Amino acid sequence: MIKVLIADDQDLVRIGLRALVESEEGLALVGEAADGLAAVEVARRARPDVILMDVRMPGVDGIEATRRIVADPELTGTRVIVLTTFELDEYVFDALRHGASGFLTKDTRPAELLRAIRLVAEGEALLSPSVTRRVVREFATRPSRVPRPHPRLGTLTDREREVVGLVGEGLSNEEIAERLVVSPATARTHVSRAMVKLAARDRAQLVVFAYQSGLVRW
Repeated sequence: MIKVLIADDQDLVRIGLRALVESEEGLALVGEAADGLAAVEVARRARPDVILMDVRMPGVDGIEATRRIVADPELTGTRVIVLTTFELDEYVFDALRHGASGFLTKDTRPAELLRAIRLVAEGEALLSPSVTRRVVREFATRPSRVPRPHPRLGTLTDREREVVGLVGEGLSNEEIAERLVVSPATARTHVSRAMVKLAARDRAQLVVFAYQSGLVRW
């Protein structure tokens, strides 16, 4: 059973998400919150597998709530899906930087949202290559952002650094394999090893590390 927490300050949105989650076999709603602080408190109490987190909420917003949840050692198994009104919401990259496993727009179809919950619960990142490219290109290359190499960057081999850079560009494992002229299995192995060395929670965090370390080429 996948435990789900809903955090959104709009009553109608919470009601709709609640109905969707409660109607799906294999999912269990374990709590709701109308602001970020409440989301953190409920998460610590209910230990959800997945949190549907609105970005813009009063008081503690979804980004800060995500940061607190990801930093809590008692919630290492909790994954956050950020909900935004617009696909290129200015807060999306910051949410990913603080540990969100992906994002969805609020007009996402119910079947896609349910699939997303299951994917993230299994440890996958909810970032399609095309979305990754757009988000990172739009926000991560702003002049105010300067590269901050990951402290474990030196543990990567040259090939692993190259692969992380390609992940940051939004390439899938299959596209990485084609670019490097290796098998998809080899590409997956390089990605997996890089994630372990960098202690990345998921592929979304690897994208952030790639940008912050200056490995993304445009």
